Amino acid sequence: MRIDVHAHLWSTKYLDLLARLGNDRTSVHRGLGAGETDDELRKRFELMDRAGIRMQVLSVSPASPHFERQADAVEAARLANDEYAALTRRFPERFRAFAALPLPHTQSALAELGRALDGLGMVGVAVTTSVMGRTLADPAFHPIYAELDRRQSVLYIHPAGCGADSPLINQHRIVWSVGAPIEDTISIMHLVIAGIPQRYPGMKIIASHLGGLLPMVVRRVDDHIDYEAPDTPEKPSLAFRRLWYDTVGHNHVPALRAAVEALGADRLLLGTDFPYQAGELFQAAVDYVRRAGLSEQDVEAILDRNAAALFGLTAGS
Repeated sequence: MRIDVHAHLWSTKYLDLLARLGNDRTSVHRGLGAGETDDELRKRFELMDRAGIRMQVLSVSPASPHFERQADAVEAARLANDEYAALTRRFPERFRAFAALPLPHTQSALAELGRALDGLGMVGVAVTTSVMGRTLADPAFHPIYAELDRRQSVLYIHPAGCGADSPLINQHRIVWSVGAPIEDTISIMHLVIAGIPQRYPGMKIIASHLGGLLPMVVRRVDDHIDYEAPDTPEKPSLAFRRLWYDTVGHNHVPALRAAVEALGADRLLLGTDFPYQAGELFQAAVDYVRRAGLSEQDVEAILDRNAAALFGLTAGS
């Protein structure tokens, strides 16, 4: 059962609301064919069918409902989740969804998490690698992780697109090319140093983009952690194996191979990053797994087994 865990969809209504509430970065998500109109959905399903993808798990990140004013965040999160719930009811064989949370407002986020998972059928929640400049390891967010742990549910992490709040990234036109995988790496390391994966083992964490730079630095992090962050509760290489990682590597075979060798094929889940990899790139996002020289067993696990097992989905689901 081929499931794409990294796919986006934004309605015009949702993006207009974000813009009205003060999010000035919605233009990058418009006009890409990632809306909810019948024509956009038809073309999306055609792409999925050609790639053999049965289902996508949708997320609004990085266009997330994060606002300083709590009422604004709640309004945007509820709209996003209601729209996703309508889509998953309309197309139950094609879509599942991660809930959007009204962060950084923890109590409102917990309320929306409960509504989305209990009433709307969401399969987990999606967050960005940082929330308005705050690390995901912030103790204020731990009640969310405790609830996901209790529910044995999923936390999907996607770059915020803020260049890790670094002017060396944001002022040099490398926010998405380099900044995004750096954000992935930083967010995972913050969680690992804080012991989040170990403390909440029932929460299933999915990180984007092959874990960013992690496949290249596993040994380096292990070797440096004892003197740089000696209070880290477990060896990072062990903590990394508690997470899952999507395969969005922009069809770069060496990166995929490094992730398989460093993190394990059993921890990799198919991702396409639709609509940012569309057309031929969408197909290539699947095909590069096949041409990476992996064993047939590893290819089958990455493309067709791991995500279904993680979400508890079967062909009849």
